[in-house]
Amino acid sequence: MHFRVTGLSPEPFQHLFGLCNEELKQEGAFRYIAEQGSAFPDRVELRDAEPGETLLLVNYTHQPANTPYRASHAIFVLEHSEKPYEASNEIPPALRSRTLSLRAFDEQDMIVDGDLIEGAQAEELIERMFAQPEVAYIHAHYARRGCYAARIDRA
Repeated sequence: MHFRVTGLSPEPFQHLFGLCNEELKQEGAFRYIAEQGSAFPDRVELRDAEPGETLLLVNYTHQPANTPYRASHAIFVLEHSEKPYEASNEIPPALRSRTLSLRAFDEQDMIVDGDLIEGAQAEELIERMFAQPEVAYIHAHYARRGCYAARIDRA
């Protein structure tokens, strides 16, 4: 089963890039500086921030559909990120190294399946979910904090 993982477009966050901390706070966002040994997974490039890189913690509506599953949550975005991650049949390291909650949605944006898996084994759960014809797409979440991680589509 072929699949494609995509990060978020940086465009919705660009108006926050470079704002001072007080301006960010007024927008409901906060700036963090990654330290050695810290784990700040960016949702655009789908990688952990390197020490010294700045990230913005923002609320993001990852499921905008007008269904009971409409949802938003806090995510990290690398400040000044430019190009979203996109790859076929590849799990990015930020997802591969964490426990994931995968949630399969149908064309009406309703959940039809969901399960937990270690990121290193994510391909087998993705394959199982996409074997169901009603599954249109999958949302990956970091299981520990429940934060949206990435979207997975059929390739």
